[in-house]
Amino acid sequence: MSTKLFVGNLSFNTTENDLLDAFAAHGTVVEANLMMDRVTGKPRGFGFVTMSTPEEAQKAIEALNGASFGGRALTVNVAKPREERTGGGGGGRREYGGGRNRY
Repeated sequence: MSTKLFVGNLSFNTTENDLLDAFAAHGTVVEANLMMDRVTGKPRGFGFVTMSTPEEAQKAIEALNGASFGGRALTVNVAKPREERTGGGGGGRREYGGGRNRY
């Protein structure tokens, strides 16, 4: 089992310190990160917490998944590895093709 946990359904007022404090009650927290919107700089409502051992991670999941935190029921589970994003997509510009004059 991994020691990195996904934490979802966070209040937008939650800070990284709030997250750290909540999980520290269940073991040693190595890292706590809130995900922020790149454009607005505001929290996106989820984050990641890394615990020091798989046992502590499991203990935190059991204690905090579904628990009320900041007025919301937390979702806490093992973080899935980040999927690689492909170069994205097609769609080119239409005006560069064809052989007919549109005018």
